[in-house]
Amino acid sequence: MEEELGNLRKVWIYALISISYCYFISSRISKGVFRLISIIPVCILFLVLPLFLSSFHFIGSSTLFLSWLANFNLLLFAFDQGPLCPLPSNLCRFFCFACFPIKVRQDPSQNAIPSRYCNNEPMPKWVLAVKVLVFGLVLHIYEYKDVLPWFVVLALYCLHIYLEVELVLVFVGAVVSTFLGCDIEPVFNEPYLATSLQDFWSRRWNLMVSAVLRSAVHIPVQRFFTRLFSPNTAVLVGVMASFLVSGLMHELIYFYAIRLPPTWEVTCFFMLHGVATTTEIAVKRKIRWRPPYRVVSGLAVMAFVSVTGVWLFLPQLLRNNVHERATSECLLVIEFVKRKLFISSS
Repeated sequence: MEEELGNLRKVWIYALISISYCYFISSRISKGVFRLISIIPVCILFLVLPLFLSSFHFIGSSTLFLSWLANFNLLLFAFDQGPLCPLPSNLCRFFCFACFPIKVRQDPSQNAIPSRYCNNEPMPKWVLAVKVLVFGLVLHIYEYKDVLPWFVVLALYCLHIYLEVELVLVFVGAVVSTFLGCDIEPVFNEPYLATSLQDFWSRRWNLMVSAVLRSAVHIPVQRFFTRLFSPNTAVLVGVMASFLVSGLMHELIYFYAIRLPPTWEVTCFFMLHGVATTTEIAVKRKIRWRPPYRVVSGLAVMAFVSVTGVWLFLPQLLRNNVHERATSECLLVIEFVKRKLFISSS
């Protein structure tokens, strides 16, 4: 464990040095091709760094923060786009905005057009407490998984993934928010309340990653295909491109965690959701259809996400015992915290 923590420190020291180079050197180069050329070596390094880690949680978080978010934000920065433009006032803010899924929370009074879909209020503490409690309960129930029906165990895996991803990102956001001294927007917006796939993916699930994909993939692809197709068709192509890139980035995370050639199942998961989401958008536009009952549509969305997740998203993790590694690491962290609290109290 000490060796792995040492590797993690090295990875993030290299990341800090690389981001410092982008802040002090690349930012002085005119936007466009030349700034892009100066940034490409950093992007390549960020694709390599997770290979020095073996812990599933360290691999997953470092790949998300460096190989995905930082690389996409730096590519946008090369053309004066994204959260790094205008240039943040200091290196700390530049580093945090580049690597972490955060966005400074705006004063609601400054929003010109309020939206019923937007919720930039922080998660209530009691909701967070319930999610932490449920996550701990899931870890405890795993001890009895051998006597549980298979579909219950699969449901627990789906719940585990959602809760762990959200809780980790909430924790990272809280640390960064405290460090920078600013309020940030929530990363999740209660995805289990989604009433459509479009609502789930664009307004509720991992909002900061969705924002990066929108800026780096969806908008450029949409603009390009507007020259070839109608604006409505170009939007759908942009949506499909975003799902494709998301699938490929998840394949990268799986590759780093498993160290085996990709099976492309997780890419198929995102492409399937891309097809379903674009179909939903097209139908809504064509016949102006809206779901009659939010409860029914919400259950249908959760059922579709869960079934396709068990079919295409989970198999690689289950075949290679990644779920066992993740659970063991969570229990190890809990035991470590309990031991530290016991020592401090005594």
